[in-house]
Amino acid sequence: MISRARRIRSSVAGAVAVAAAALIAGCASGTPSIPASDTPAPATTTAASALGAGFWDPSHPPAPEGTLDPVDGSWADVHPPAGYSVVLVTFGDDAPTTTLVSAIRSWATDEHVALETVTATSASTLLDAVTAAIDKKPDLIISAGEQLVDPLAALTPVVLAQQFLVVGAELAEPTVNVTAADWTGAGFRGEGLGNASHYDPASFTDERAGRALRAGIAAVVSGITGIVVWVD
Repeated sequence: MISRARRIRSSVAGAVAVAAAALIAGCASGTPSIPASDTPAPATTTAASALGAGFWDPSHPPAPEGTLDPVDGSWADVHPPAGYSVVLVTFGDDAPTTTLVSAIRSWATDEHVALETVTATSASTLLDAVTAAIDKKPDLIISAGEQLVDPLAALTPVVLAQQFLVVGAELAEPTVNVTAADWTGAGFRGEGLGNASHYDPASFTDERAGRALRAGIAAVVSGITGIVVWVD
């Protein structure tokens, strides 16, 4: 019997192929238009000096798609600027996903951030959910739910002016506008790569999810994007 997760991945893979072809052609039937952009997203930043010692070494920044391993708590003084808007796009009611969603909502409340949520109701609506989030044009789109990785991989390269943060997962080949916040125990990568060998659903705790989210946010609002922020 084919597992539910495997059926979802197969469905998403087919939908991604169709959407990618439609985007290249310039339109997608029944899907809002997404303009392409060749210009990297401008950084929406707080003062870089807010980053604590050990977050990163500006003289040796991580390479594109590289990994940044910040010192724990070095992001504590970084906050989104006033009026910062975020859209959470999510899919799934499994324990890791619900933990991530809870952490994101708690962070938004603590930081007085305007947060909207777009929820995919099935595998067939994943691309529509990501597109709906993009159409809202927030400062940042945060994803929670591993099945969103492939739709994000298909759509993020054509909206480089839009920043994304993937929490608890990664894109295999992220563009400059896609940052991931990850840790040992997480690391779903999609595109047939699936979960990393160290994957452990029990590692998705409130505390871990909250730290990873805040570290990832600190990187994004400081203009350090297109990388993986690794938090243990």
